[in-house]
Amino acid sequence: MSRIENLTKLIRNLSTTTPDIEAAAVVDNDGLMMASSLPADMDDDSVAAMSAALLGISERMADELGRGDLSMCMIKGDDGYCILTRCGPDAVLAVLTSPRAKLGLIFLDTSRAAKDIAKLL
Repeated sequence: MSRIENLTKLIRNLSTTTPDIEAAAVVDNDGLMMASSLPADMDDDSVAAMSAALLGISERMADELGRGDLSMCMIKGDDGYCILTRCGPDAVLAVLTSPRAKLGLIFLDTSRAAKDIAKLL
């Protein structure tokens, strides 16, 4: 199996086995989609570009404010959460959840998945 196929399998598994995760994607630092499990109505390129941009701003903010290396960034909206988790130095895992998501479980599962993704990269 290729690296992309393994990444896709991993994030699809995350989306189907973790309650309240509605979508997931692995994006490189340049904003290019590596693998995704997104709804048909979401544009892969837009999600990838926005994820990379938010990651860059969040890393700069964490550094400027003396918070150390960024590991995770979370956005809460009326319809759920967008959580970005670092997957080593070259990629980020973006997940979308429902508004009723159990964040402790989401953080645990996304952290584990991010470690697995980093090993594949």
